[in-house]
Amino acid sequence: MLPNLTNALDFQAKALVIRADRQRVLASNIANADTPGYVGRDINFRDAMNAALGGNSLSLTLSPPTGSPSEGGTDPRHIPLQSIAGSLGRDRLDYTTQTQPAMDGNSVDMDRERANFVDNSVRYEATLRFINGSSRTILSAIQGQ
Repeated sequence: MLPNLTNALDFQAKALVIRADRQRVLASNIANADTPGYVGRDINFRDAMNAALGGNSLSLTLSPPTGSPSEGGTDPRHIPLQSIAGSLGRDRLDYTTQTQPAMDGNSVDMDRERANFVDNSVRYEATLRFINGSSRTILSAIQGQ
């Protein structure tokens, strides 16, 4: 009985962690929008959830793009994504596709990043509300109300 109650909450808790990590990645993209040569990053939510639910160890290592001047990111001057290390069920972050070519090599499209940021915020809030509602329902059932 207890595993049935905790499975739904466990799923939502993992989703919440991935959404929070994606929010940090999107914020990093927005912060580096004017950095020459910065390559935008993103998290594929479906792949990250599949990895998190598959029992894989939750770890993240950034892989440099081809021809990168540094080992841990696109450029040593870029804002690092160290705050998400260890919490994603992915081996690496995905790179965003460049929709508007830029002379400085920056692949961040601010319109897309803002839209992704807001969409992820709404989904994060919905997941949080689901967890809160489920917790209240379980607590209500335990108290016999």
